[in-house]
Amino acid sequence: MLARLNNIEDYACRFLLAVFVLLLFSQVVLRVVFGIGMAWMEELARYAFVWFVFLGAAHAAHLSAHNRLQTHINLLPRKVANAILLFVDLIWVGFCLTLAYKSLDLISLLTEFPYASPALGWSLAYVYYIFPIAFTLMALRVLQVQYMKLVHGVEPGDVDAQEVEKITQGASHDVNAPCNAKAGS
Repeated sequence: MLARLNNIEDYACRFLLAVFVLLLFSQVVLRVVFGIGMAWMEELARYAFVWFVFLGAAHAAHLSAHNRLQTHINLLPRKVANAILLFVDLIWVGFCLTLAYKSLDLISLLTEFPYASPALGWSLAYVYYIFPIAFTLMALRVLQVQYMKLVHGVEPGDVDAQEVEKITQGASHDVNAPCNAKAGS
């Protein structure tokens, strides 16, 4: 179940980012080459970017990749540090759930008194659905990380360090490949 959710978040973020980039690139080409602009492209790119950012924030919570000042906490005994991080994460979960709940109020207001987006004519209630979705997902992901850490003893890794390691390992293999090919010639 969680693997599917991971894949859905990952592919949704990739898709939304691709849509955003393609629409903006198309808009730039149309303006520079043909001297025309299409308002619907700009608006759709904006909505794709907003959805990408909020889904990406939920995905980052699952990877435990949000920035936090943790150096001083790491100096404490492990049990004390884990207790402080659990407390802070529970505050974060409360914040996320409050925003999810309040965003439902906004969506109901936009449903009662509809407001259409200027270029696409979409109801903004549909566009704003990302807020309860993303904040609820983020709260669940923060709880998931704490559960994995406290119950299963799985420490979240440093995502940046893992990426750098993957890149440097790939680069070292690529650097050696041409040398080995030349040596065999």
